[in-house]
Amino acid sequence: MNKPAASRPAGKRFRCASYTRKSSEEGLEQEFNSLQAQREACEAFIKSQRHENWIGVAQGYDDGGLSGGTMERPALQQLLADINNGEVDIVVYYKVDRLTRSLADFAKMVEIFDTQGVSFVSVAQQFNTTTSTGRLTLNVLLSFAQFEREITGERIRDKIAASKKKGMWMGGVPPLGYECRDHKLIIVPSEAEAVRDIFQRYARLGSVRLLQVELDTAGIHSKAWVSTSGRHWGGKPLARGALYLMLQNPIYRGCIVHKDQHYPGEHEPIIDEALWQAVQTKLGGNAVERSTGERMADPSLLAGLLYDGQGHRMSPNHAVKKGMRYRYYVSLPLIRNSRQAAPEALRIAAGEIERVVLSSIRRAILRSRMAH
Repeated sequence: MNKPAASRPAGKRFRCASYTRKSSEEGLEQEFNSLQAQREACEAFIKSQRHENWIGVAQGYDDGGLSGGTMERPALQQLLADINNGEVDIVVYYKVDRLTRSLADFAKMVEIFDTQGVSFVSVAQQFNTTTSTGRLTLNVLLSFAQFEREITGERIRDKIAASKKKGMWMGGVPPLGYECRDHKLIIVPSEAEAVRDIFQRYARLGSVRLLQVELDTAGIHSKAWVSTSGRHWGGKPLARGALYLMLQNPIYRGCIVHKDQHYPGEHEPIIDEALWQAVQTKLGGNAVERSTGERMADPSLLAGLLYDGQGHRMSPNHAVKKGMRYRYYVSLPLIRNSRQAAPEALRIAAGEIERVVLSSIRRAILRSRMAH
């Protein structure tokens, strides 16, 4: 790959860059940490090759808290840029997995190093790429490094699956109604009341669109939380998509899901089974209605356009009697609380009011044509 040491110009000084990396940030705050230990080992090795005219460059290349499975590391990118600029002749690192754990990334680095005539040396593994044997050894070591990384990933996935089967919460942002404490979901009473209210409202309304309107009016918002970086998230009006996800989230019935399988959770449920089943039945019925195209065959033409005499929006609704579907436009006060609704609240057959409106539109169009 590179020029053998014997064929290099006699007396030439070889500029050596030390590269260090640590996967996690744990311990980096210590006075003497892993990166410094790697750097000392690299600098000592460079000094041991002083008779070969090796000298260390002043620039440090240290990546702390970054994985070796990617090349998107600031110090590594700076090192590659300096190599392309002809400022480095030899790269020295403690072990090969400090440089990379990916064979694909290694191939990219080899191409860059080969183009610039740069060698790289492992201190702990005692080989360098100025020889074919060193290059073969490096490929073998990288193969084992990538194998170890893949095995570690499999172990993590297996641990997550086993933990979820035991009903354990495996992290992430807790849903509205819960907080995470000691790796467990704990009910937040005030938020839990809001969740129950949302489920009960939907069970009464049977429409996520109407539910969204009511929640906006009541000022019920999504869960607010602060990230570890101090950034504020959530605390905003609930969108329809978020409501659909909430109403179908099995966590609220006390379950943990893994690959479509439900397992009893360690946490307490917020929604009892009767209310959960009532909500799922209505959601399922609405989904079937949408998939069969009933709404498209008999759409609510005046949705969002009709108001009663008190200025209340009239929303589409329907009832099914003896297999027949009857559509209506209903004033919102009547939908929210039928027993205490104002006397002026209306419930009008959809077909009748739509025929009146369409007839008026036709007459207006005819008059316009005749006038021209």
